[in-house]
Amino acid sequence: MDQIDSYLDIVFDELNILKESIDKDALNNATSLILDSESKGGRVHVTGIGKPSYVAGYVASLLSSTGTRSYVLHGTEAVHGSSGQVAPGDVVIAISNSGETVELKGTVETLLNNGAKIIAVTRSESSWLAQHANVTLKAGVNQEGDNLNKPPRASILAEMIVLQVLSVLLQNERQLNSQEYLKWHPGGALGASIRNEEK
Repeated sequence: MDQIDSYLDIVFDELNILKESIDKDALNNATSLILDSESKGGRVHVTGIGKPSYVAGYVASLLSSTGTRSYVLHGTEAVHGSSGQVAPGDVVIAISNSGETVELKGTVETLLNNGAKIIAVTRSESSWLAQHANVTLKAGVNQEGDNLNKPPRASILAEMIVLQVLSVLLQNERQLNSQEYLKWHPGGALGASIRNEEK
């Protein structure tokens, strides 16, 4: 088996395991937490350190385009003043594979002290992050897909998929239609495809 097949087999095996083990109750609880916060004027912020910070940017953009006001919160700048963007009652989605990232601990402690609610996205429900979260979305893998098993590959995909599911649940709660989606995504081929459907 060559390196390409080996990587792909590992990744798809891990994602199939994720599919079978995904915690639907936790996803529904996360959805309810966000909707409850929004009903009181709250917003959603997404944060992470290192590679998960890029997942945070994608997820914040995805949520915003489907009706959930979402903002990226810089994982380390938060303890240097950026946590001021988070109001009491806001929800922060904190992404960390290990759930033990030192820099993120300081951010989460600050956010909790300021009255935020935390949704953890991590591989271990016994991690520090999970233990300090209001809801934990488990997104763990055993193998990243390479011989080192250290660089985040499959774990990043797992985090993205779990949060994509959350975005679908929120979108469906809003009964989002194509015209509302077009308001937030008028550009590019996606926007054009909706306008063409109306002709």
